[in-house]
Amino acid sequence: MPTAKYFNAAGEPGDAFQLPEELFDGVINDAVLHTVIKAHLANKRQGNASTKTRANVSGGKRKPWKQKGTGRARQGSIRAPHWRGGGIVFGPHPRSYHQDVPRKVKALARRSAFNTKAQDESIVVVERLAFETPRTREAVSLLGKMGVADAKRVLVLTDGGKETVFRSFRNLPNVEVLPFTQASAYDVMKARQVVIEASALQAAQPAEEVVNA
Repeated sequence: MPTAKYFNAAGEPGDAFQLPEELFDGVINDAVLHTVIKAHLANKRQGNASTKTRANVSGGKRKPWKQKGTGRARQGSIRAPHWRGGGIVFGPHPRSYHQDVPRKVKALARRSAFNTKAQDESIVVVERLAFETPRTREAVSLLGKMGVADAKRVLVLTDGGKETVFRSFRNLPNVEVLPFTQASAYDVMKARQVVIEASALQAAQPAEEVVNA
């Protein structure tokens, strides 16, 4: 069974924490990870880039000069694509980049992401994340005691939504806070260090049952 470093609420180290088999089963499916992360990034695209064809550009209704007798090449409109200010050929138009991914595939990718981080020893478990009032200084101190303060990207996963925890970390540009059940495979793989609240792991369901994978 894989283990992770464990710290109490004050940031003091303890015995290694055994990660639950329901989520950390050692299976890493690279193909599924690639598919799900690619779909996640595609679904973030707005797809609102738009260009005008010659039919949409104003003007150009009249033939610029007569067909014959001028010595110049024949032209039908000053809004043709080869004219300055003319329409665009094969330009982008608003579209959807959405890609559907089955729920069980998302769950497998999420489990693979956690297993990857566990093998890289990039997971830290903390006994409890709780601040009486939002204090960024206390949040930085806790990360420093756990040895993850210098990581370029830190993902903090809490047991449910915690406003004070979120507000304590939100001023740190390299830290993202999410409820454990809402973390996707992309969120996990993007982070260099993953800090998980122990109670969130203890209540972890089998990956196939996680709705927001």
